[in-house]
Amino acid sequence: MQSQQEEPTGTSSVQPATTSAGTAAVAHPSVKPPRLDSIDMLRGLAMVIMALDHARHYFTIVRFSPVNIDETTVAHFFTRWLTHVCAPAFVFLAGTGAFLFRTRGKTKNELAWFLFSRGIWLVVLELTVMRMAWQFSFDYSYAVGQTIWAIGWSMVVLSGLVYFPISVTTVFGVLMIVVHNAFDGIKPKMLGDWGWLWKILHSGGRIQIFENYTLSIMYPLIPWIGVMAAGYGFGLLLQREQGQRKKIMWWLGGGLTIAFVILRWLNIYGDPRPWTTHEDLAMTIVDFLNCDKYPPSLLFLLMTLGPAIAVIHLLERLRGPVAKFFIVFGRVPLFFYVLHIFLIHALAVLAAYITVGGPSSLVGSGKPLELPEGYGFELPVVYAVWIGVSLALYPACKWYADVKRRSKSKLLSYL
Repeated sequence: MQSQQEEPTGTSSVQPATTSAGTAAVAHPSVKPPRLDSIDMLRGLAMVIMALDHARHYFTIVRFSPVNIDETTVAHFFTRWLTHVCAPAFVFLAGTGAFLFRTRGKTKNELAWFLFSRGIWLVVLELTVMRMAWQFSFDYSYAVGQTIWAIGWSMVVLSGLVYFPISVTTVFGVLMIVVHNAFDGIKPKMLGDWGWLWKILHSGGRIQIFENYTLSIMYPLIPWIGVMAAGYGFGLLLQREQGQRKKIMWWLGGGLTIAFVILRWLNIYGDPRPWTTHEDLAMTIVDFLNCDKYPPSLLFLLMTLGPAIAVIHLLERLRGPVAKFFIVFGRVPLFFYVLHIFLIHALAVLAAYITVGGPSSLVGSGKPLELPEGYGFELPVVYAVWIGVSLALYPACKWYADVKRRSKSKLLSYL
């Protein structure tokens, strides 16, 4: 028997909408509606692709940024670029999951409390357990606000936004995405004592919280709050019947992608790094696609969310073992996220012992990662580690997905 407890980041369902023109109503079914497997598949696909970037992070032989146009290669750039879709899709679908949570008969108060409590839990998880996973160190003088940090605080904000009409929440989210690049010229130092808040909200950067505690903000909140709020509104579209839903996904995703191409081509607004032509056509394409992720620019989000939404149209048709593989990861995304960082990091430590005689800063440094001297592997090994880790974690994720399906414990919805 399936549990009636569902959570915004790990489940999906669909119910035909019962709305009138101009009204954003949410159906509250008396029976449990069927799952929308394509959403679970997309979430699972995003999680698995995300693992590629983390395998690269710990196993790469190069010491340059793969998005540094002056140093990167086409292969290294596209290995990184491919994973860009993951964070936007994950945050967006967390908002969608929150909407679908309401279609299961939950009240606004129940949804708001769940979002608030789970959001705070995710922030704590980021600064404690995930800090350990990334650093393998009990030195907590340095921490990083990354994906889980952004999702956590975005859930806290969404817990308040759910009391507004869905249309208002959606417009609020879209405006945050579209307008935030207009404030790129504002720098933290211009705000004096309030510069730390601007780092958290928009620019990112290091904040000295205490004399011996530094927090580095990689994921400023404003764009990500907007992405989650937009994802919440997107859930309303999933209440359409299947044929209509497919068309909406295709046209919406395609429209966002075309908007990216046009705006990027114009080089006027939407990303702080304008592209230029190069003698090598491949590097011109690389430069064109090289949009800013920290924080995610308007063009970055169009470039990633457009294809992600469009692919739902294709995932609606996918069946068989491949579909089941990604659905499993999509139903326990946080569980997979936590495990795969620990596993990849542990494998990197083992590889460092074997190849260079020790892990160096891979263990116990309490500082930003610096790979050991002489350590690292070419891309084929990085891809092999990624595939191996994904396959190795499948049984554990399948087991946990089954546990959550059978259990009625609300605590399981927090992992």
